[in-house]
Amino acid sequence: MEKLPRWSKITLKILGGLVALILIVFIALGLYVNANKKELLGTITKQLNKNLNGSLTIGNMEPTFFKGFPGVSISLKNVVMKDSLWKNHHHTLLDAKDFDVSVNTMALLTGTIEIKKIGISNATIYLFTDSNGYSNTAIFRKKDKKKEPETDEGGSDARLKKFSLNQVSFVVDNKKGHKLFQFDVDELKGEMDYSFSGWEAKLKLKTMARSLAFNTRRGSFIKDKMLEGPFKINYNEDSGIIDVAENQLNIGKDPFLIGAKFDTSKENTDFKINIKAPGILWRDASALLAPNISSKLNMFDLKAPIDVTCTIAGNMGPGGDPAINVTALVKDNVLTTPGAVIDSCNFRGVFTNNYLNGKGFTDENSAIKLYQFKGSYSEMPFSIDTVFIHNLDKPIATGVFRSKFEISKLNKAIGEETLKFTRGTANVKLAYKADIVAFKLSKPIVTGVVDITNADVSYVPRKLNFTNTAISLNFTSNDLFIKNIRLQSGRSVVMMDGTIRNFLNLYYTAPEKILLTWKVTSPELHLGEFLGFLGTRKTAKKVKRQTKSTNFSQDMNELFEKSMVDMHLRVAKVYYNKFLATDATADLFLSESGIGLKNISVKHGGGSLKVDGNISQKGKFNHFLINTTLSNVDIKNFFYSFDNFGMTSLTSKNLKGYLYSKTKIGGTITDQGRLVTNSLNGNVVFDVKRGALLRFDPIKNVGKFAFPFRDLDNITFENLNGKFDIRGPRITINPMQINSSILNMDVAGVYSMSTGTNIELDVPLRNPKKDEDITDKKEIQERRMKGIVLHLLATDGEDGKIKIKLNRNRSKGK
Repeated sequence: MEKLPRWSKITLKILGGLVALILIVFIALGLYVNANKKELLGTITKQLNKNLNGSLTIGNMEPTFFKGFPGVSISLKNVVMKDSLWKNHHHTLLDAKDFDVSVNTMALLTGTIEIKKIGISNATIYLFTDSNGYSNTAIFRKKDKKKEPETDEGGSDARLKKFSLNQVSFVVDNKKGHKLFQFDVDELKGEMDYSFSGWEAKLKLKTMARSLAFNTRRGSFIKDKMLEGPFKINYNEDSGIIDVAENQLNIGKDPFLIGAKFDTSKENTDFKINIKAPGILWRDASALLAPNISSKLNMFDLKAPIDVTCTIAGNMGPGGDPAINVTALVKDNVLTTPGAVIDSCNFRGVFTNNYLNGKGFTDENSAIKLYQFKGSYSEMPFSIDTVFIHNLDKPIATGVFRSKFEISKLNKAIGEETLKFTRGTANVKLAYKADIVAFKLSKPIVTGVVDITNADVSYVPRKLNFTNTAISLNFTSNDLFIKNIRLQSGRSVVMMDGTIRNFLNLYYTAPEKILLTWKVTSPELHLGEFLGFLGTRKTAKKVKRQTKSTNFSQDMNELFEKSMVDMHLRVAKVYYNKFLATDATADLFLSESGIGLKNISVKHGGGSLKVDGNISQKGKFNHFLINTTLSNVDIKNFFYSFDNFGMTSLTSKNLKGYLYSKTKIGGTITDQGRLVTNSLNGNVVFDVKRGALLRFDPIKNVGKFAFPFRDLDNITFENLNGKFDIRGPRITINPMQINSSILNMDVAGVYSMSTGTNIELDVPLRNPKKDEDITDKKEIQERRMKGIVLHLLATDGEDGKIKIKLNRNRSKGK
């Protein structure tokens, strides 16, 4: 083994001597501290109490040399610090089980105390301010800047160089300002550098935030969240400003950039905190806010992280909430709201609780603005230039909504229970102002236009289908104007313009009071294609949706069901089964109970037809009561158009002439537009001019025996009038005279469409042609019943057909 060089041996001896010397010094210091523990404890206590307006007590002191090596570290036990008014409020400023103090070794040997580091463990720090504004931090006397620094007691320097907190409960309880900040400090390490103008501190923090309540009546921010990260803090004694440089702080699992400024020169300490979260989930951000805010924000959600910046500014004195301003950037996100899910969502959002300066930091003075809002609802893209929501106590929202989309996509959004779209395009531009109830738009005031073109739509409750439909909805602040509507159903084409006065107010409050006034024109209208209006409305099925949706479909269904319609029609041609009319005009009033008919006028069969009345809807049947006036109507055409009114013996083939008539008649038609058999009830007053009875079998059956040489196939008459009373299947023929080309006849009795026909006929055998040259009407009337008169009775035959026989009872009576 080689021997060490001489210089190495000398070096080792010197190092060993130094170590031995240090050990001797530390042993000597230990002996010194133990020997002078009481005096040193008193000196330290006195040093720490020098600038206190209260009391500081220390239970015990032990040297812990190696903690502060090469200096001396002293461990103080049960350190308690109380202000002078502790007996009034009982909030101890400091109660530390372990309080480690590191002092300068050389200063200690000269009999002076220079504190270099303080470590506090297992302690409670409670900063208390009562309702009158007094704080227990008054224990620290304010330094008189004009007074020269004291150099007594050996010129000791009590300023800290380093400090640490471990397992410390830190509380700021401000009763006057309704503020409560409470932290369970797991670990806090700090270093202090002093300058002529103040100090600088570098901190490393790990703490649990139990409360960060700027207003205890509202609740706490970042409650029960772990905070971890570094801080760099500067204090300027001249300005009293504490500046916290921006640095990353982890709050829970999310990283934040946080900076702050505190102005301690003000009586209540003004503060401003800047917070940035470049990528945080909506719900995670909401969880950091006070309950009065988070409870509202949690009604919404954004799927992807968002970029948020926030400033919180206020003071530590009374006055309620601080000023809060938040800006959020949302890009290509999915927004979930109480009423809808918005895909491809983009906007810049701004929140402030100080919308009008001087009005206070309250919900009432809060506002939200969403700029360049774009998204897609049920695959329908839309945009809103600016969404403005003011007064979060009673929120009001305003904005301009724009959208252009394939209208078939509405089916997914509103359901297919009322309206079902299969094609077409919608172009929407609406400005709105609405209350917000439970974060849904309520009773909006809407102005703007909705244009629908080339649409195919079905009105499901009535089973009505329309093609090539065009609609323009023009909303004013009060009224709705429906313009340029084109509806096509089969062969029918209808052009419509409508107006609803006070629409939006009634839509939400009293849909049954809505009156839609229509002006309708059509070149050709086939009524059979609109028989759905006669049917019972199909009850809309309630369909469960995957997402929460608005009640739009239900509201629209209720609107169609309960609203009233005042319709004014002008139609060139009207078709219904065999019926054809021209130049039709009508005023219809549609309500929940049925249809009112007024001023209906058409040209038909060379004459005119006027109608008024009503149709009431009950179940599958429609009960009607109408008054009609016919003038110069071709009776053959008229009977043909209405299927001979249910009669089989007398049809359009048997009639000729021009009908003048007034009727008041009721009855029932089905939802298919068919007359219910035997349902008619009313009376008919008629006058047939230049008429003829053609090939009418009941007359021919009698006439071929009684009048074998007369033309029974063509019985003409100049004027025939009478009155029929209709009661179901029975038609009562009031006594009437028939003066025809081949015979005269008096008729009275009952004609039945089933059984019970009983018609008395008095037929003189005298040929009316013999009286053709007589011009005196009185003489003609006296002659018409001269000669032999047959008394006949028309009754039911065994084969169901009407049989004519002699009326023996009447003959005997004669």
